[in-house]
Amino acid sequence: MTSITINNLGKKFGREWIFRQLTEEIKPDDKLVILGGNGSGKSTLLQIISGFVTPNEGEVIFKSGEIKITQEEIKNHVSLASPYLQLIDDFTLSEMLEHAAIFKPFLNSMAVAEIISVLELDRASEKFLRQFSSGMKQRVKLGMAILAEAPVLLLDEPASNLDRAAIDWYKKMIQTYATNKTILVCSNAITDEYFFCARELNVMNYKQSSKS
Repeated sequence: MTSITINNLGKKFGREWIFRQLTEEIKPDDKLVILGGNGSGKSTLLQIISGFVTPNEGEVIFKSGEIKITQEEIKNHVSLASPYLQLIDDFTLSEMLEHAAIFKPFLNSMAVAEIISVLELDRASEKFLRQFSSGMKQRVKLGMAILAEAPVLLLDEPASNLDRAAIDWYKKMIQTYATNKTILVCSNAITDEYFFCARELNVMNYKQSSKS
């Protein structure tokens, strides 16, 4: 069971603080939405939690039970889907999933063919990802993150590029495969993205006028 403690977190670009003095306790199995408009810093916060970005102040602590997880090990506890993460366009869908499984196993050791079926992309299994539409690529990103064998799921605007049918698919994926995960979702207040979240954190509450 993985918990996350955010202590007095601050991040700035140049002299401008994006957010500051942000503190939050995220318990195992929590479902938390991070709200804020475009450019508010919510994606940056998610990247700091994931370990991809270093804060200017404060810290993020991951624990498994009472044992602190080292910075190097955090990647094994987290899966992430985001618009800024790129797929490998020269891979087919099957190759992409085989490649991803090398670094992070899928739930219940799911076979590639089974994952493709869950993604509802059977006809595109040997198609190059560069030939995929933006919606198909988003489906792959979400599927790989949700189905990863990791207790913490980070989702940045998961409904991006999804049509109504794909949003319904996403909601079914969360309900089927992620109810036991700790989930953090960044959203521009699109309720379909965080329909399962019990708590919210608004980045706008941690803005400061000081540029020092």
